[in-house]
Amino acid sequence: MEIIICKTKEEASRKAADLVAALIKAKPKAVLGLATGSTPVPMYQYLAKDCAAGKISFKQVKSWNLDEYYGLAPTHDQSYRYFMDKNLFDHIDIAKKNTHVLNGLAKDWKKEVAAYEAAIKKAGGIDLQVLGIGSDGHIAFNEPGSSLTSRTRIVSLTPQTIKDNARFFKKAADVPKQALSMGVGSIMEARRIVLLAFGANKADAVKGAVEGGVSQFCTASALQMHQDCWFFCDAAAAAKLKLRKYYAWRAEEALKAEMGA
Repeated sequence: MEIIICKTKEEASRKAADLVAALIKAKPKAVLGLATGSTPVPMYQYLAKDCAAGKISFKQVKSWNLDEYYGLAPTHDQSYRYFMDKNLFDHIDIAKKNTHVLNGLAKDWKKEVAAYEAAIKKAGGIDLQVLGIGSDGHIAFNEPGSSLTSRTRIVSLTPQTIKDNARFFKKAADVPKQALSMGVGSIMEARRIVLLAFGANKADAVKGAVEGGVSQFCTASALQMHQDCWFFCDAAAAAKLKLRKYYAWRAEEALKAEMGA
């Protein structure tokens, strides 16, 4: 695990985008795992600018998203398909047929998630998975208590998550109570993981994920066991890390070596 600590989220997002871009340059047919939420948006904007400038191309890239609200149509303005189109796919040269988001209207969710995992496997697996982290240390919709070997499945959202999401909907009754989500075990199969964390409200989650014990009560802590995981944090999100000075020194050298390879 490498912890890249930057002064601002913009700097961290730029460095994370550079790592993603380097993969695409080296492997034009890369398979990406993508995340939604406000955290990865600056990174997506940098990637879109790189694409517009001709520095990278997504024409042969395939992507699979982490999750989707169960019960929302792809055209709903709070669906994750809508989010990805608006914040990334509509601004790069990726073929929409190569972008995959779980179907929130699937009548048979078990069939949907099985097909989703099978499609990822057929594509060769995820080369690089982008993640955010919840304030309670969850990744994707793997809320505290989720098995660290969990697979893509339907999950019931916690009351806190439902409350947090209510601000995006016209009324509380409209907030989905369930979602389809990749499991922790599914995420851990990605060859490389890039997690983004910004702001003081993520400091406890980052500390738990990086320096806490591996536990289902902080599902991001499973990433300690991943062979190639990178955290990109701003100073506020990294503020509670006991070894932050060491991480910063070590990781910058590792990033330079990686980008120079």
